[in-house]
Amino acid sequence: MMPQIPDEQTIDAGWFNQCFQAAGIDAEVRDFTAQRVGTGQIGKCIRYTFDYATASADAPSSLVGKFPSDDPSSRATGVALQNFLKEVRFYQQLQNRLSIRTPRCYFAEIEGEGPEFFLLLEDLAPAQQGDQLRGCDAQTAAAALSQLVGLHGPSWCDSSLAELTWLYNREGRPATATRDLYRAQLPGFVDRYGAELADDECRIIQQLGEDDDSPLVADGLPDVFSLIHVDYRLDNLLFTSNDAGIDVAAVDWQSITLGSPLSDVAYFIGAGLTAADRAPVEEQLVRGYFDALTASGVTNFQWPECWQAYRYGAFAGFAVTVVASMIVERTERGDRMFTTMAQRHARHALDLHADEFLS
Repeated sequence: MMPQIPDEQTIDAGWFNQCFQAAGIDAEVRDFTAQRVGTGQIGKCIRYTFDYATASADAPSSLVGKFPSDDPSSRATGVALQNFLKEVRFYQQLQNRLSIRTPRCYFAEIEGEGPEFFLLLEDLAPAQQGDQLRGCDAQTAAAALSQLVGLHGPSWCDSSLAELTWLYNREGRPATATRDLYRAQLPGFVDRYGAELADDECRIIQQLGEDDDSPLVADGLPDVFSLIHVDYRLDNLLFTSNDAGIDVAAVDWQSITLGSPLSDVAYFIGAGLTAADRAPVEEQLVRGYFDALTASGVTNFQWPECWQAYRYGAFAGFAVTVVASMIVERTERGDRMFTTMAQRHARHALDLHADEFLS
């Protein structure tokens, strides 16, 4: 029997022992240490390192627990956008259906739609968290995009997933909901970050909000859809380099939904590479993803369609950047991150001439 959702301040060895027993792990925790890790703004992650009285070989030396943020506005955002619910349900219902590398889950429960929830996940250390501000090189980007095939391929055009209302609730969410939220936050965003943007970057960010028929309006699923991470960027990926290459694991499944798979691809490339680094390798990176997707068994998708969807997907980062920057707890690193993301996503869309999709 699984234990109840713990409180960060009162979680104890007895709770972990009950959890391990339910997971079939023969171990007795004598004591543990707790240390804050990560840079999340909606969730708060704690690494627990265990001191065992006795332990079987499969007992983990450490795990990462995830709680809601201490910040009231971030907690409210997590409930309103169903971030807490989605991440718990991902580990409960979807993780085992996919081949994308994700941490093993030892505990996942939530009270209603939150904010009270708790996840206990595999500690992937010594894997290193990506750095959104620094960006990455082409080799790292290729490794990250190859993992996306393990998310998109197994869920490719699977209409049964639309029956999961926590994942995709068309009736409960108006088609214009994202656009309306974007419009509401746009003046504050421009006031806070506009001075750091080039004129054409600021203009295309505003133009997306003004367009009544913009990519932010989702009237049903696109013809080609899959599960999408939505926030697939360096801060939400863990990297391990070895002789065989670069291993990548994806975390922070708070925004998962159904949509165009190329929005994840465009979002990652647009946010993760500077314009100078992106230009010479961009088509090669997208082509590598497409070839891997085809090799995984997706055959009803052609390259011209893929590239067009990728160009359209350049706007995927606009909504995350504008909306999230204004509704989560404001931090110094957060300001630098959102400024960087706004610059890169806007320049990405401009370089791809994606403004042709706007009226």
